[in-house]
Amino acid sequence: MMRQRNNAFKEVRYKAAQEALAGIKVGVLARKYEVAPKTIRNWVKEFQETFGEDAVPTIDERLDDARRLAEMEEQYNHALKALGEKELENKVLRELVKKITPASTTDLTLHKRSSSREMR
Repeated sequence: MMRQRNNAFKEVRYKAAQEALAGIKVGVLARKYEVAPKTIRNWVKEFQETFGEDAVPTIDERLDDARRLAEMEEQYNHALKALGEKELENKVLRELVKKITPASTTDLTLHKRSSSREMR
């Protein structure tokens, strides 16, 4: 139980450090996480010591990620639209199958009966 709590706390510290390294002001983060600004700076230092200076993506990497995300969202929306169209098509086909009129069913039954009589 204690290990899970420590890991969760470590994740919060790393998240705060990443936010600080991404440009969010230390004072804002200190209020958000309800700690002193010095604590946030210590978390940033610990994060950098653990993961190195290159742990935070560059602006170009962030832009590439944003472009990729926008492209994936577009593909996702396209796929959802296609799925919705297929679901609608299936629903319409199901309704058509349900709407087979009783007269045509009766005609089909009579046709089968008369065919079987003729074969006798």
